[in-house]
Amino acid sequence: MAAEDEVVDLTSELIRIDTTNTGDPATVTGEREAAEYVAAKLAEVGYEVETVESGAPRRDNVFCRLKGADPSRGALLVHGHLDVVPAEPSEWSVHPFSGAVQDGYVWGRGAVDMKDMVAMTIAVARQFKRDGVVPPRDIVFAFLADEEAGGHYGSGWLAEHRPDLFEGCTEAVGEVGGFSLTLAEDKRVYLIESAEKGIAWMRLRARGKPGHGSFLHDDNAVTKVAEAVARLGNHTFPLTLTDTVRAFLTQMAELTGLEFPEDDLEGSLAKLGSLSRIVGATVRDTANPTMLSAGYKANVIPSSAEAVVDCRVLPGREEAFLREVDELLGPDVTREWISNLPALEMPFEGPLTDAMAAALREEDPGAVTVPYMLSGGTDAKAFSDLGMICYGFAPLRLPPDLDFASLFHGIDERVPVDALKFGARVLARFLRSC
Repeated sequence: MAAEDEVVDLTSELIRIDTTNTGDPATVTGEREAAEYVAAKLAEVGYEVETVESGAPRRDNVFCRLKGADPSRGALLVHGHLDVVPAEPSEWSVHPFSGAVQDGYVWGRGAVDMKDMVAMTIAVARQFKRDGVVPPRDIVFAFLADEEAGGHYGSGWLAEHRPDLFEGCTEAVGEVGGFSLTLAEDKRVYLIESAEKGIAWMRLRARGKPGHGSFLHDDNAVTKVAEAVARLGNHTFPLTLTDTVRAFLTQMAELTGLEFPEDDLEGSLAKLGSLSRIVGATVRDTANPTMLSAGYKANVIPSSAEAVVDCRVLPGREEAFLREVDELLGPDVTREWISNLPALEMPFEGPLTDAMAAALREEDPGAVTVPYMLSGGTDAKAFSDLGMICYGFAPLRLPPDLDFASLFHGIDERVPVDALKFGARVLARFLRSC
């Protein structure tokens, strides 16, 4: 059985396992059940599977290794996460954990983030084992917990406590890359993620003098935090073009004839349609306030107030970003990191990216690959700390009119059936030649 023959069923079955990650370990569900499902599918065809609980009960991760022809070469890590963000069923056209296959799509939470890639990986791994395929080098398959909350109970914990699981791995491929953007009837651009912004969740705190809400008060912690949050949330960080974004814009200009002048870059990016939301978030740092907390009674001025800000920082901008933040916060507000994961930028050249391009062209002769930067973050951050060169490559040939960007963490998340089968074929070709 070829990978494309079972990838749709695998995707649907994975979606039906509710692996919602709320970020609160007490309410996370389903990761163990999903890990058991994956382990059984791999063991069924003869893999030696290792399941690892990563630092907390039921936060399970699954590993197996397929030996390659040249053990002296560095191994390739193919990784995917099993958890998903929450979904409210009342907002969806179908139940988010139904895994429904209808209207040419597989529907449900995780369909594109990232149980599609997990299913493609399982399907290809099973095909290779059944057919006795020996890839050019060792391939390590990893299926991980907790990516949606920063990987503290998944990739981060494993990189720190179980680096032996990644022995010999020099390169890695994961999510949010390899998807298509249609330029013309016979020409599609496939975006390969070769960079991603840093993820820095920041807690702000101010202290003041507590007192009665009816009194005059000039030392109010709530006011201090509110003013700081407003300054930060309304601030526009400077336009900064990284090497990856410059390469993307240069290639897109050559392919489309469009111009992307720096004095109107964000306006010109709108010409890219829905993709502009992803690319537009990679030309500046961002700091978006997301949470506020203060007080316990309407007529009591509290002694402290807090806020949480979701910061996304470009490669090379960390020090400058913090200087700007501190100027905006002022002397009365302190900051600390809840989570601080680094930005990444990898070279878009060499045998691995060449193999991606070749595999895509074999299935889509009009395919052109371009690098891009992800505005979010992935488990690649932890694997980069282990010295791996990391890319996003979950290949999908998408319908021209599909607003793919809106499906990530969105309502009615879904993946085209044809795109899944295409992706399984491309991934199999890529891993045979990587």
